[in-house]
Amino acid sequence: MYKRVLLKLSGEALSSPEYAFDPTVLSKLADELKEVHELGVDLAIVVGGGNFIRGKMIEQMGVDRVQADYMGMLGTVINALAVQNALEQKNVETRVQTAIEMQKVAEPFIQRRAIRHLEKGRVVIFGAGTGSPYFSTDTTAALRASEIGADVILMAKNGVDGVYDSDPKKNPAAKKFDTLSYMELLQRELQVMDSTATSMCMDNNIDLVVFNMNERGNIVKAVKGEIAGTVISRRTMEEKEV
Repeated sequence: MYKRVLLKLSGEALSSPEYAFDPTVLSKLADELKEVHELGVDLAIVVGGGNFIRGKMIEQMGVDRVQADYMGMLGTVINALAVQNALEQKNVETRVQTAIEMQKVAEPFIQRRAIRHLEKGRVVIFGAGTGSPYFSTDTTAALRASEIGADVILMAKNGVDGVYDSDPKKNPAAKKFDTLSYMELLQRELQVMDSTATSMCMDNNIDLVVFNMNERGNIVKAVKGEIAGTVISRRTMEEKEV
């Protein structure tokens, strides 16, 4: 079982067809995160903002790229506060830290403070991305995982149970990978996370587990190393055994 994990959630993971973030969805997610917390695992979360706004979509509408990215960052803060509220309703102590200072609603990101919160058993939720434009929330996850010394990034996907060599929704013969190295990920140009995030994980020797979060209990299984997803590491599992 991993001791310190960073869970990467998409904004869509909090939403439903009716709501940008759905209270029922959030409550179920909080129940599962509480189970992880009760295992004694240090849990940090990076959440995206795609349920509200996507920087690339706004840029296509004629908004400047930098402005569009900042708009996306604010969407992640809304989601971070929503996850915090859902967890605290389950009596799980949390802290939200943001890369852009907004002290009325959250703490500024300070690496040592984040680690101290984790050591005290608090769930730490990171919002506002890296605080700089041109970086995705995938890169944020890789950066924060490196800064807090996480063992693994758990990349929760909606309806996708791992990494395939092609889109399984379009190609029924798509092959699923049980394990991959980061170098293979880059060479095959598999769209799991952007190249900046991939390189950062590889350089800092952080494992990445891609799994389907839509099935109840999968987050807990991923933390325990029992999930049937795809494990990506600096070396393949075959190389590790040698």
